[in-house]
Amino acid sequence: MPSDKSHRVSVRKAARNQAVRSATRTARRKGMSAAQEKDANAPELVKAAVAQLDRAARKRVIHPNKAARHKSQLMRALRQGQAQ
Repeated sequence: MPSDKSHRVSVRKAARNQAVRSATRTARRKGMSAAQEKDANAPELVKAAVAQLDRAARKRVIHPNKAARHKSQLMRALRQGQAQ
């Protein structure tokens, strides 16, 4: 059984991690949809999503390889949207 203090700490960290994870998902979704729809401000949205992914990986909320994979997918979608 964890102590009361360690339980409080884990609950606090879980809430913070959930907020970061949610913001990362939202930014990634916006960037991906903008890139696929060839939106005019797609580069800014993709850049914001990449920054959010980097922050989440640096805080170890998500695995760094997962962040790199999602960044690669975003950049690929942006390039395909601009090429067409």
